[in-house]
Amino acid sequence: MQRSLTSMIGGFGLIMAAAGPAAAQIGQFQNLDAAERRLVIALGADIGQPGGPAAPIDRRMKLAACPGTVTIDPPMAGAAVVRCAEIGWRIRVPLIPGGAMQPAMAQAAAPARAIRAAPVIRRGDPVEIRTARAGFSVSNQVIAEQDGAPGERIRVRSGPKAQPIMVEVVDFGVVRVPGI
Repeated sequence: MQRSLTSMIGGFGLIMAAAGPAAAQIGQFQNLDAAERRLVIALGADIGQPGGPAAPIDRRMKLAACPGTVTIDPPMAGAAVVRCAEIGWRIRVPLIPGGAMQPAMAQAAAPARAIRAAPVIRRGDPVEIRTARAGFSVSNQVIAEQDGAPGERIRVRSGPKAQPIMVEVVDFGVVRVPGI
């Protein structure tokens, strides 16, 4: 009886040894402490400080371990995004307003501002509003109430007492009604 119990325990040990690598893969989760440290360093502000995360990352989340480097997207719309591109998960972390970004984050966010084109329409300019469909086109003269670059939306009025409408700037002196 003792010999069969020993052989059973030995057999169980072999089964556990064989299952070891698979069990280790299942149990691997992303180290949220490291991701949070990386976020705080990138933002240049600690949790609860202006410009930093509003709260710690929720430790109840069980994210798959990222095989590559966890990246931090520049703050946008009051939050930063911690992501793993290889697997596809991302965490949106709300930020406390104020504070200054780290220089690296500021440089990453700068190209979005630099891409903005110069306005081709100025407030008070007369512009032509156009719309076209198969077989016909309609145009009218309106006055711009805002400056605008191609692709931006601005307000225009057809007269001083008319309700303003939102249009999309097409080119110098030309706008169109979006969606038409």
